[in-house]
Amino acid sequence: MHRRWLIVAFLAAWPTAAATLERLTTDELISRSTTIVRARVTSSHTAQHGPLVYTHFSIQVIECLKGQTPTPAEVVLPGGSFGALRQTFAGVPKLDPDTEYLLFLWKSPNGLNHIIGLTQGVFSVTKQADGELAAWRPAASESMLEARTGRLVPDRPVTIRLSELRRRVAALGPRGGVTE
Repeated sequence: MHRRWLIVAFLAAWPTAAATLERLTTDELISRSTTIVRARVTSSHTAQHGPLVYTHFSIQVIECLKGQTPTPAEVVLPGGSFGALRQTFAGVPKLDPDTEYLLFLWKSPNGLNHIIGLTQGVFSVTKQADGELAAWRPAASESMLEARTGRLVPDRPVTIRLSELRRRVAALGPRGGVTE
């Protein structure tokens, strides 16, 4: 617990022009997600929630790999324009319409579906040469901290075959490691 507070204090002292993220492994993304979906973005709109603006992305779920298909089928990311208010946040991924993604999600207490680890929780889905689907993401440009040590570490690109991801989700059990 003491180490976690040191990390929080370190992050609070970090310059605000950039985001610093805890580097998450694929298994950590699986464990921390309440839902994992393969989905296509269909549309977006912005809304204000308290002092923050969020962009809401409607998604068409193609496959639910963990948890229940989100209802509404929507994902939110911080930032966007609402009236005269415009907010941007470092580390927030860009989602394009008509693009297929693998999304690692968690549902907040207010019912909004957020992406785990910001850019770390968004993978593009592509077909491999052998016809199998794989999910990939580039290395994040944001600073990364290793949770165990609190040290800055480089991020790396990640590619995983969907068959391997399904196996890993199943290995973590029906709740995929989520604890209440």
